[in-house]
Amino acid sequence: MPIHIEYPQQHVALITIDNPAKRNAMSRAMLAELAALWDELEQSDCRAIVITGAGDKAFNAGADVSGDLSASEEVAAMINRGLLKTSSFPKPIIAAVNGVCAGGGVELMLSSDIRISAPHARFGLPEVKWAIYPFGGATAKLVNQIGHVHAMKLLLTAEMVDAEEALRIHLINEIVPADKLLERALEIAGMIAANSPTAVQAVKQHISKGIAEAALAREDEEQEHGDRVRESSDFSEGISAFREKRSPNY
Repeated sequence: MPIHIEYPQQHVALITIDNPAKRNAMSRAMLAELAALWDELEQSDCRAIVITGAGDKAFNAGADVSGDLSASEEVAAMINRGLLKTSSFPKPIIAAVNGVCAGGGVELMLSSDIRISAPHARFGLPEVKWAIYPFGGATAKLVNQIGHVHAMKLLLTAEMVDAEEALRIHLINEIVPADKLLERALEIAGMIAANSPTAVQAVKQHISKGIAEAALAREDEEQEHGDRVRESSDFSEGISAFREKRSPNY
């Protein structure tokens, strides 16, 4: 399966997104698999989760746009759960960002609590370049997490930034050598798992509930904005340009 889970330490789960041929981009099937995994982990005795990408080039490059791009309410709900956009998830999540983190990859990372990056990682939200609305939670979470000006620059320019810049704007916590990345992420997960799970999860739920409720409150409005973008001629041109590996002409 393209989403792997293992338990390298007691009470610590390690999730690996495994689609290196496409820089670990996630298809709808992979997102559904991830959504089901969150449900499983929420009910388990796991106390901390590390999530990373397979290989050394990408954490997650976002959605696999070669597949289905429809967005029915049912599909949107599944994507929301896969990216924990509107979920108050009780278990702490550490993102070990081992390479490119773009689009939905950033939005997945925004649902994590602690972010460790390799020096060569790059971060960005390129959706508007390709006439795609960033549905996965960036418009709801990014301003809250890193502030208005930094969030708007990432969202509106579609610029990719390096790990040093991501650290400067507080998108990530720290940068460690690539060969120590997973070790450091698991070290932090172990520290969390050694603490009172009742207390840790109470803190996590209290903080994440407010974020999830804010995102959920504007879900209908966001769906309208996304539908408007998807129904535009820009959307057809943007997707064609992406698939043909050329610059779009709007």
